[in-house]
Amino acid sequence: MTLKKTISTLAGVGVIALGTSFSAVAPASAGGLLKAPVADWTGGAVVCEIIHKILESEMDYKVKRITMPSGPAVNEGLRGGDLDFACETWPSYSTTKEKYVTEYGGDGSVEYIAPVGVVGVSFYYVPRYLVEGDGAKAPNLKTWENMNEYSDLFKTLESGDKGRLIGCPTAAWECEDTKRMELLGLNYAVTELGSEAAHWAEIQAAYKRKEPFIAYAWEPHWIHAALDLVRIDLPAHSDDKWPATGWPEDITYNYASPKLKEEHPKVVELIKNFNLTNEQQAPMILAIDVDGKSMDEVVDAWLAENEATWKSWLPSGS
Repeated sequence: MTLKKTISTLAGVGVIALGTSFSAVAPASAGGLLKAPVADWTGGAVVCEIIHKILESEMDYKVKRITMPSGPAVNEGLRGGDLDFACETWPSYSTTKEKYVTEYGGDGSVEYIAPVGVVGVSFYYVPRYLVEGDGAKAPNLKTWENMNEYSDLFKTLESGDKGRLIGCPTAAWECEDTKRMELLGLNYAVTELGSEAAHWAEIQAAYKRKEPFIAYAWEPHWIHAALDLVRIDLPAHSDDKWPATGWPEDITYNYASPKLKEEHPKVVELIKNFNLTNEQQAPMILAIDVDGKSMDEVVDAWLAENEATWKSWLPSGS
């Protein structure tokens, strides 16, 4: 299981008639008209909208934003030329990259442009107040090898003589938290809270009370903008040793139709230069998903506050 809920909407892929979906006429612009799907999860949509706004405000393009399911239909649109580029695909969720993307053994009919900068990871986390600063109760808690040293700190009535680990919310996520504790010899009992909402509520409540807790979480996610959490390192991922290891990384990337580099090379240069980290993306996800702000409001604010960053992405001569 890798970040299953971060982009859970990718599982709901539908089939659309690409030829009729992109027929609406958009205003002309000097740079030209580009067609791009809007990612159907917040982080990906943020990446897309930053790129779209830069193209429109700085490079005189018009971007037609296409609402459609993410997944195989996007690759089909790119390889067929009905779409020009797309944002933040997650390799572990792409079922067609091996067919179309050269870097994954495909035929090159979909072009890998560059990593986004966002890296999907899962870990166990603790609050920073627990491990750093005056009054830190677990200053040596840095990796799984130190967890037993502090298991008493996490004991509850529910966990008995073991520390309590707030694991993945449901068994369906297949995190194998209990099995991992057994294989690594860790004295922890795993709690599954039954839903993602309950999971975050439990963590936020414990954080507000300044209580000790250790919990599963993933990045990018708004929780890391809301709370100051620290990763507990796990053994490097290995399919052969799973689940006595951590989760694999998902290095997201932006991708395009091969014709984009021929017809609009400066657009490809912009997307290659683009870089957004987990730490930069998380506050925008928080603002949209939790605070209820609009995508336009949040992205416009980020662009205004980070002009030096995004101007460094502009292609030469722009």
